[in-house]
Amino acid sequence: MSENVPVRCPACRREHVYAAPSYPCVCGAPVAPVLDRGTLPEPVTHHTWDEGWVTIRCEACGRTDHWPRPELGCPCGVVLRVPVTEPGADGDTGASGADEPHSSGTGTGKSPEGGSRAGSHEGSYEGSREGPYEGSREHSGRPPRKPRAERTGRLPAAAIPLPRTAPSPRPAFQPVVIRTARDAVTAAALYLRWLGYRDIRRADQRPPSGIGLAARGILAQVDPTVRPASLRDVECLWLTAMTESAGCVYFSLAGYEEDARVCADSLGIPLFVLDLTGTPQPVNSLADDLIATGN
Repeated sequence: MSENVPVRCPACRREHVYAAPSYPCVCGAPVAPVLDRGTLPEPVTHHTWDEGWVTIRCEACGRTDHWPRPELGCPCGVVLRVPVTEPGADGDTGASGADEPHSSGTGTGKSPEGGSRAGSHEGSYEGSREGPYEGSREHSGRPPRKPRAERTGRLPAAAIPLPRTAPSPRPAFQPVVIRTARDAVTAAALYLRWLGYRDIRRADQRPPSGIGLAARGILAQVDPTVRPASLRDVECLWLTAMTESAGCVYFSLAGYEEDARVCADSLGIPLFVLDLTGTPQPVNSLADDLIATGN
């Protein structure tokens, strides 16, 4: 359970009592960032993708993942970025190598892969980084699964590769309540991770609408708007996945137009609707198949 800490707004000097939100790890245990009492909160003048995430280690299984950075909205109108202590900022040696900080004043996180990761983190997501205990035949104890057989009459690029690192059996999915567009993206990323996909990040190519997510062998589009996804949205996702030789999946908050659903069935694209509890609901049989292959 997250502890309550006092947070003072530097603009209006009003003091708030803040508790960091917790998120479900893939092992089922809740994880929450450790708030840094020794660092003052920073006003957020504009949001960037890299500064929006923080590295957190699960105390139950030791897994290190990226999660939304804590923020607090003051009634005066200022949004405060609450400082946290990331793994490795206090001399922790549980993971090797250095990771670039997501924002100033919050410490330096470490990559569970080991070794420094040079360059920008642009496109990274809160999805996990593969460590020595997953993602390879030697450490998983079993050979990688083969892709699901293609359905008759569907194009080869429409086949969704099976997740290679999905645990068996999987724990129950722990949703995140959707209140904002960012919550919708987080819910979709959590669901992809629950299905067994790793190293989830922001897609290299920005979709015409919504947010693009990518993992090994799959491209996902998350549409958090109140407009049903159109035929053009589905076709653009499929074409982008074709250029990257990957499968694709669509998450929409407002559902799909009828011609978009027909097109998705013909192209082999799983469709999900995000309900406000944060649990993706399958719309077509391809989505049901994708859920089953994650076992």
